[in-house]
Amino acid sequence: MTGIDGHPTARRAPFDPPPELTACLEDEPIRRMRYPDGHVGWLVTSHELARSVLADRRFSARSEFKRPPVARPSIEPFYGAPALPGWMVDMDAPEHTRLRRLLTGRFTLRRMRELRPRIEAVVEDLLDAMERRAGPADLVECFSLPVPSVMICELLGVPYAERAAFQHYTEVLFSLSSGAEDAAGAMDELYVLLRRLAKGDAAATADGLLAALAADGTDPEEIAGIGTLLLTAGHETTSSMLSLSVFALLTHPEQLARLVANPGEVDNAVEELLRYLTVFHFGVPRTPLEDVELAGRLLKAGESVTVSLPAANRDPRVFDDPGRLDLGRRTSSHLAFGYGVHQCLGQNLARVEMGVALPALLRRFPALSLAVPAEQVPLALDMGVYGVHRLPVMW
Repeated sequence: MTGIDGHPTARRAPFDPPPELTACLEDEPIRRMRYPDGHVGWLVTSHELARSVLADRRFSARSEFKRPPVARPSIEPFYGAPALPGWMVDMDAPEHTRLRRLLTGRFTLRRMRELRPRIEAVVEDLLDAMERRAGPADLVECFSLPVPSVMICELLGVPYAERAAFQHYTEVLFSLSSGAEDAAGAMDELYVLLRRLAKGDAAATADGLLAALAADGTDPEEIAGIGTLLLTAGHETTSSMLSLSVFALLTHPEQLARLVANPGEVDNAVEELLRYLTVFHFGVPRTPLEDVELAGRLLKAGESVTVSLPAANRDPRVFDDPGRLDLGRRTSSHLAFGYGVHQCLGQNLARVEMGVALPALLRRFPALSLAVPAEQVPLALDMGVYGVHRLPVMW
């Protein structure tokens, strides 16, 4: 059995995971990995084993057991310590189950589809504003970031005027260069904002999720945590996916032409883009609470496990020619949103937002193109969620 020294981060191509990950997938889909703090744990790269770990209740999501798989100046405030109130992604049952039940019914596919007219209106307003200006422009700033930001603010009841603050604090939290003090400060500021709104601040929207949770008697500290989690994850991931998807389409003209010619296939195209790009690029952390045998390896209790979603979504045993972007591919089994009880709560919202935004953008601007050479697009390699820092386009 061979090992790997740290989680790979260097990419050779903007849309492909580091080659070391796919090499692990092909040669030894579960292998030893040394973490930045010196701990020796495990890296899981195959689709089958990823699903096994993420579905197995013996593998804990609790934050006090987690170790960051990539080097950071300091440890994040939610690593190595009990979960913050409401921060359910860092909890196991029964607390995770209780908190998730408060939200599941509010994020069903039916409810998210009911939001489609509002998403369409937001998208059209942003496209109108783009059309009024002369390009080039940064698509992240004028389109990809505002679409999910507006929607998650409206869902939660957070005033959109607060967007600059929460976007800044989110960037600090997701940046690999942020030290512990900066990250803790950003988290504190987000909790202050959401705690104020959870306690009935007049600026909060009365029909938003925060107000509904408060009316149900949910603890204000938990509401603040839930709101912080949904606010940060709800705009950062979808914004990254929208920007990166447009970048990928503009550099794959045959796939772009396919989507333009067949807008009715957008739902399937979105699934393939999610698989192909997989923006949660440094993996999902889990820790076995007891000794577990997996694929002939003995994973001992307490040994950190990182499940690589980008590698699993490039597994040739599940996806034919997985390194090729193919919008006609059927990819319902991808793991871009994770798997098991912690699977992304907002996945249906992200799908609807992408399914509205992408065809609308391409329909309005059929001559859309990059305003700089592809190699000059700044990649967000320094962020916990992969994407681009800017996407200069013209039309």
